[in-house]
Amino acid sequence: MKITGTLFLATLFCATWEKVHWEVAGAVGISDVLTILFLIPFAFEWGRPRFPRTTVTVLGIFTALLLIYLVGFFNIETKQSFDQWGKGMVKFVLHFFFLGAGVAFLSRRSPAFYWKAVGALTVGLVVNGVYGVLQLLAARAGTNLDHLVLSPLTGGASSINIYGAISGTPIYRANALTGDPNHLGVMLCIPLLSLLPVYLRLERGHRLRVPLALVLAFLFLVQLSTLSRSGLLGLVVGLLVLAIPYRSWLASRALLVPLSGVAAVLLVVVLGRRQYFGSLLRERLQTGGRSETAHFGIYDFIPQIIHSHPLFGLGLNTFSVYYEFVTGKSNWGPHSFYVALIVETGLVGTIAFLLFLRCLFARLAAARTLGRRLAAEGLAAAARVRPLAWGMTAALAGTMAANLFYLTMQFAYFYAFAVLVLALPIVFARPLRR
Repeated sequence: MKITGTLFLATLFCATWEKVHWEVAGAVGISDVLTILFLIPFAFEWGRPRFPRTTVTVLGIFTALLLIYLVGFFNIETKQSFDQWGKGMVKFVLHFFFLGAGVAFLSRRSPAFYWKAVGALTVGLVVNGVYGVLQLLAARAGTNLDHLVLSPLTGGASSINIYGAISGTPIYRANALTGDPNHLGVMLCIPLLSLLPVYLRLERGHRLRVPLALVLAFLFLVQLSTLSRSGLLGLVVGLLVLAIPYRSWLASRALLVPLSGVAAVLLVVVLGRRQYFGSLLRERLQTGGRSETAHFGIYDFIPQIIHSHPLFGLGLNTFSVYYEFVTGKSNWGPHSFYVALIVETGLVGTIAFLLFLRCLFARLAAARTLGRRLAAEGLAAAARVRPLAWGMTAALAGTMAANLFYLTMQFAYFYAFAVLVLALPIVFARPLRR
């Protein structure tokens, strides 16, 4: 159990480290390796017939999606599409196995271990953010930090994202240990939105109050450094969700003090290079450039695919092959999770995955109800469960909004987050069952 728990936490910790991967039969990431290592002892220790009903539901959704993806296989016409389909299927199976096993594993662990799991995913993103800051500083000094740190480990090549230049000065966008600055920006919505209500409800003098405020402020600054409009869209949508139950906290000292610190840091950075940041802001606010045209233009593929392959699409993970005829690039993704979902899996696959998302929202609603019941019973867990449930609801809504123009919901981090979502009402309902 101790080994399994350590591997489970390690998987959550590294779930966002996309760049740490090796080209072995495709790209094998460190999160994939740790997932397999976790599943092996889990299979020996948890080979029992009884699992929580949520795990059974997850396996049911997995079976339905698996059948849909297998049917979509018969729409594949080229070897390149077959190779992409095979890679997508491996990732899909691995992610859903981790989801089902993770929920079953957490269902028999203590609330304290659950908070360790939340902390592991958060600290993994903090490490990602620290690396991103160092990456920016190294790039401004003319050094490729990825070449020094990651290349000897993975044998591959990577670098910080260069968006363009203003008056000859490069525009660097932190991508840290992820594959793209937009990936990092969208991923950061999870801890920022999930933990903000928890922080606001911490009692004055609580030992985690100041550290959590610093973490949230730091992660917000890292998100700004990505210059990701998708990430900011997700954050705004999530904050609108949180404004429903937490509108009375908008003028609270607990919120204004960290925001003032963030504003002070931004002021120091911007004042020294006002012309540069003014031009950068105008560039990122425009909506008629080539990047924006590409992001909106991919939606034109939906009616074409619905006309030719309406039910099961072109095949899982094959959009880049189809899109190569337009861009000439073999690895150009759809830049929208929903476009990929419809084009690759058709209307049937899209409905099935939306039902999975509905299941996540339903479990979060159950967690919020559980929080009210715990409060009615006078149990201390109520002060943490309901804020976390609201935060995760906002994070899920924000992530879905951000994926309108990017696709990160097929990555390992999203399924790590889904494990925590599904396990939340199970772990904290034990006192009521007793």
